[in-house]
Amino acid sequence: MPVILITDAFFFVLIGFAAVYAMRIRRHPHLAIAWRKLVRKRSAVAALVFLAFYFLIALLDSMHFKPVAERAEDGRVVYSTRVISVLDLVLQPLKERTEKTYSEPLATHAYVKEIMENERGELMQGYPRLAYGGRHLEDAQASKAADVAATVARSLVLGFALTAVLFFAACGYASRRRRTPVWQTARCVLRGTTDVPWRVMLAAFLFIVLTVSVFAGLSADYHVFGTDKIGQDVLYQAVKSIRTGFLIGTLTTLIMLPFALMLGISAGYFLGWIDDVIQYLYTTLNSIPGVLLIAAAVLMLHLYMDQNPDQFDDLVTRADTRLIFLCAILGITSWTGLCRLLRAETLKVKEIDYVEAARALGASRLRVILRHIAPNVMHIVFITIALDFSGLVLAEVVLSYVNIGVDPTMHSWGNMINGARLELAREPVVWWPLLAAMVFLFVFVLCANLFADGIRDAFDPKLEHARTKERQ
Repeated sequence: MPVILITDAFFFVLIGFAAVYAMRIRRHPHLAIAWRKLVRKRSAVAALVFLAFYFLIALLDSMHFKPVAERAEDGRVVYSTRVISVLDLVLQPLKERTEKTYSEPLATHAYVKEIMENERGELMQGYPRLAYGGRHLEDAQASKAADVAATVARSLVLGFALTAVLFFAACGYASRRRRTPVWQTARCVLRGTTDVPWRVMLAAFLFIVLTVSVFAGLSADYHVFGTDKIGQDVLYQAVKSIRTGFLIGTLTTLIMLPFALMLGISAGYFLGWIDDVIQYLYTTLNSIPGVLLIAAAVLMLHLYMDQNPDQFDDLVTRADTRLIFLCAILGITSWTGLCRLLRAETLKVKEIDYVEAARALGASRLRVILRHIAPNVMHIVFITIALDFSGLVLAEVVLSYVNIGVDPTMHSWGNMINGARLELAREPVVWWPLLAAMVFLFVFVLCANLFADGIRDAFDPKLEHARTKERQ
């Protein structure tokens, strides 16, 4: 039975907006000029491939449903009370293969000593074999290295083969459209002589396929990033945290964008008392420490949840409500910067000749704003959103670290880092949960920053004008 959470609904609405905007770009070629510049930038294209992979994982994790618990004899279907996602089905082996407690990455024995019986029935302290990690090996210490190397080799071969098949299929499709030989298209891509850096995209795609293939091959018999205190697979937690990070960045943007657009353009266009009220509003809001405001809002939400437990059927609904509430608070506290930029840009754009001509010809204020002001300030919106995206993802990590972020039952990199903080103080040190969270977070934020730099270079007219003068 399909289940649509609040965050799922917002996520699908955002995808719908993106699809509508893409159709608008196709109908208006002048809007596609900046995007063509973007796809010609190598670093931005490579980052886009990685972000698309993260987006695919977040999308699979946003398709929730209740599985069938049992089927009655009269044909009625009884659904489970658990809410899972499509990604949970894909990662079901990782979720179900749990150990007793900690285990290192690719380990075959537990990380903590236990009291166990030896072959003679005597009690002794030692490191017991894991229930799932390397259980197919008879002599784990002697054959683990060779088995891991063989698994990695097979996975790499499979990844290269899959990439080659997809590459030649894409070249065949492009050759059919351009009516050129397949080998000629493949040679142009591999040499990097195409306008769009397809070779960079191919390299990024190959890296993702090889990584996924190696992780999938090793996960069949080992815990790639080890297990945590209760024996859960750390790789599963890191992958499940992608949706949280993606939603924090996108839903916060969806919430704050209407405030920034409406108030920023209104303040710059109307001036007078409207400008004074809006400036007073965002100045007052900026004077309040953001962390304290978020902490107060989260505590109020906790109090409401405790007083109204009947409105939250399960832990998933409770965690989802806290996530959307956190996105709303972040959106309310983060629209002021974009609002100021839009106000300043509107003050400049409204003095341009074509805007004054539209007003002289009797165009209404709403028509002038929608047809002449808003389209000419959208480059500021794109640049600011792209630059702030990674900051919002990191904000969730910091807030979860101080226990005012997402719900502790929800997978997120912030919760993983918060849990790893305590594990680093034990002896011996448990370092792999922190490593897994940092690796996934680093790749995500790095790609977001590279893509933001590409958007800034493509959409900022001042930067393009400065580069043109330098060339001259």
